[in-house]
Amino acid sequence: MTASRRTWFADERHVEVLRMLDTARRVESAELARYFGVSAESIRKDLAQLEARGLLRRVHGGAVAPQRRSDEPAVGTRTERSAQKTAIARRALELVPDGGSLLLDAGSTTLRLAELLPADRGLVVYTNALPLATVLLQRGVAVVTLGGRVRPETGAAVGPLTVAALSGLNLDVAFLGTNALSFERGLTTPDADEAHVKRAMLAAARQRVFLVDASKFGRESLARHADLDEVDVLVTDASEHRDRLAALDVTVEIAR
Repeated sequence: MTASRRTWFADERHVEVLRMLDTARRVESAELARYFGVSAESIRKDLAQLEARGLLRRVHGGAVAPQRRSDEPAVGTRTERSAQKTAIARRALELVPDGGSLLLDAGSTTLRLAELLPADRGLVVYTNALPLATVLLQRGVAVVTLGGRVRPETGAAVGPLTVAALSGLNLDVAFLGTNALSFERGLTTPDADEAHVKRAMLAAARQRVFLVDASKFGRESLARHADLDEVDVLVTDASEHRDRLAALDVTVEIAR
């Protein structure tokens, strides 16, 4: 690491620190101060801001890369904010067309929606998520599964086979989840393969509905799968963000 002779803006320092972490998995505060030619206090603030966004973990004397999401909890064990997720799913149910073709991706809130879908409305549901497919079959809803490598953390099929299957579809509504939503970075998820599939889902549906509880706002994860201008409808319990989303032409449905 050599000393820098140019002035680095804070955003540029953040990007460079993340690049260093991606390569070395650790950085030292004193070395960063010399590299960027700034004070130790500036580096402290930089690292604190990046840690608040979940992009690194501060340790004594510097920072390390966040733990890879191999500990990402299985969908069926995600019990936090249960009541809010159920309310969001019930509100999303009002957007389901009779006799329509739906696309549901993996997630705890989309799982709640699958548990509510009626079997008497002529629906056909496409999904890459094994937990959702099981629930839909038990409820008597017609379901089509998308192939691919199954991630144990989410029970979701990912990879080239899944993307190829989605490329041939033209469905009415996609109901999608996310791990994090930032007004600066869009919608993100921990796994790059799952993000790739989510992006293919955007192209496979005429209407894109995202189910996002309040805990996901203001957070960022590893891989971006959608920009906010790609969201047609956002169903959430976070009413405080309604005006800012509406300014981006996102239709907001508030779950009570």
